[in-house]
Amino acid sequence: MLPLIQFFKSEIVRKLQKEKLILVTSIFIVGLCSIIYELLISTTSSYFLGNSIKQFSIIIGIYMAAMGLGAYISRLIKKDMLYKFIQVEILLGVIGGISVPFLYFLFSEVGYAGFNWIVIMTIGVIGTLTGLEIPMLTAVMEKLYPSDKNLSDVLSLDYLGALAATLLFPFFLLPWVGVFLSSLIFGFVNVGVGAMNLWFFSDKMSASQRKKLWSMVGVVSLVFIIGMSLSNQMLSKWHDGLYRDRVVYSKTTPYQTLVLTKGGEDLRLYIDRVIQFSSVDEYRYHESLVHIPMALSPYKKRVLILGGGEALAAREVLKYDGLDEVYVVDIDPEMFEIAKTNPHLSRVNGNSLLNPKLKTIAMDAMVFLTENVELFDVIIADLPDPTNDNLARLYSEEFYKLAKKRLSPNGVLVTQATSPFHTTSTFWCINSTLKAAGFAHTYPYHAYVPSFGEWGFVLASNHNLDYNNVSFQGIETRFLDEKTLPKLFSFEKDILMENIPHNTLDNPILLEFYLKDWERWSREKINF
Repeated sequence: MLPLIQFFKSEIVRKLQKEKLILVTSIFIVGLCSIIYELLISTTSSYFLGNSIKQFSIIIGIYMAAMGLGAYISRLIKKDMLYKFIQVEILLGVIGGISVPFLYFLFSEVGYAGFNWIVIMTIGVIGTLTGLEIPMLTAVMEKLYPSDKNLSDVLSLDYLGALAATLLFPFFLLPWVGVFLSSLIFGFVNVGVGAMNLWFFSDKMSASQRKKLWSMVGVVSLVFIIGMSLSNQMLSKWHDGLYRDRVVYSKTTPYQTLVLTKGGEDLRLYIDRVIQFSSVDEYRYHESLVHIPMALSPYKKRVLILGGGEALAAREVLKYDGLDEVYVVDIDPEMFEIAKTNPHLSRVNGNSLLNPKLKTIAMDAMVFLTENVELFDVIIADLPDPTNDNLARLYSEEFYKLAKKRLSPNGVLVTQATSPFHTTSTFWCINSTLKAAGFAHTYPYHAYVPSFGEWGFVLASNHNLDYNNVSFQGIETRFLDEKTLPKLFSFEKDILMENIPHNTLDNPILLEFYLKDWERWSREKINF
């Protein structure tokens, strides 16, 4: 009789240990999923609205406040805690899982303000449901396995899950899976937590409760499986609806989302939805960006291009004889890869990256200027517009001071400077910032590029530049010539601005200028 009693005791202990392991695993996974949702929505919002610091700050604040609300609501739940916990997991999986696809497809249908409110409401609901999880799990553990350590165990595992999420998201999910599919996957995982608890604790619920929950799990799981299997097709359809022409390449890298579209002979590159060039008229932009500083520089043996990983600026630079080295520094190695291997893009850039004089470096432009000690005769900043905080720092006083240190004594720097018509204050802020960085002379100019409209550039040097006495002889151009050049340095009254403050790392005023400037012109099609 005694061995039989011991057997049953040991079986009960094993069952309790297994059940506790299920709850412990659930705590870790729900902590992981909740932070993943927060990161996914913050990233998606930053992609569409820009100003990542503002978006992350608002979303984190709303999320934490909503969690507090959820924790308070949990006080009102007195019975059937396990049953209701599983319901919360299924509901959280549904809302969290479809949040990113929902935001993707809504973006083209609502304006800037409407999209912002939808983001806030979505993260508010997710935060509220997340706030319910921990009190409910703690109550379940306290009822099944009374201990004064339950709360600390629950919180420790929840925080450990959050740590795992913050490591998993930037190093695996964003570069390899993408935000769209990651959202669906973790929604399915969340539902899986509910199913796991339903399976192991089915004896603690009534038959009607089990039936209802299994029906919910089955339907929702089927929806997620279909959604994950069709995610590429859904994204393609979304891209086709968002972009004017057929998408021929699309990839989300750890740094940005790259999209190539093609309509007839028109190849276009978009980075985070912002157009970078159209092959129909990009020569106007790149000739203006490259040939003016190259013609005005007394020496041009060593040239540095910051950005421009698609190699169109490099194509123009390589037209000059006497070059020793051309460096192209772009943060995203994938940009170099498609510039070399994509047949559409390599045709437009003339296979520039295969030139033996050209050296590509996958590195942040500011880090390169900090670490590199070599001097260059011409520095060309072909960087994306300052649509977010990370890009705005590449137009800061500190950035231009670093660039100034890397210029040879008679060197010339040029930067693209957004549109002097659509983003007037942004353009003149960049000019002011170059002056604040210590350049003795700045020369703002602009050219008409049909895909962009009126587009601006700023030359900077420590010696006087005579742009009225320039020759492009021997250089093949389609737009620039000696007669056209002086006109580019003339500005009409309605796009002139004075006394614009400069941009610094500590006070990135350029980003506010840029977002406000574009908001005046377009709510939902910025730079399209």
